[in-house]
Amino acid sequence: MNRRTALLAAAAGAAAPPALAQAPHGGHGARGGANEPASTREFREANARMHRAMDIRYTGHADRDFVAAMIPHHEGAIEMAHIVLRHGRDPEVRALAEAIIREQEREIAQMRALLQRLPHR
Repeated sequence: MNRRTALLAAAAGAAAPPALAQAPHGGHGARGGANEPASTREFREANARMHRAMDIRYTGHADRDFVAAMIPHHEGAIEMAHIVLRHGRDPEVRALAEAIIREQEREIAQMRALLQRLPHR
């Protein structure tokens, strides 16, 4: 595991309360009440959009399907990083979010280029 992967894994685990971190899918789909913080509501909405977008039409071509699903996954990561930049205060988390935005945008461009050359079937 490289340093970036370890940081992302640590950030993902730290972002969820302990009970949710142990729940299937990290507590995805759980709903909060009227007192839910704006950041939590925004994370839930971003997560739902990402999962809908990742529900691609599979072609049977593993390379193409992987790249096609990873683009919305990365877009979701970027959206979540923007949420933490709006609501978060920890300088290290904010720096990580900024790095994620830069790297994921670069990878999205790479994956879009790959889709141009990969077979559709």
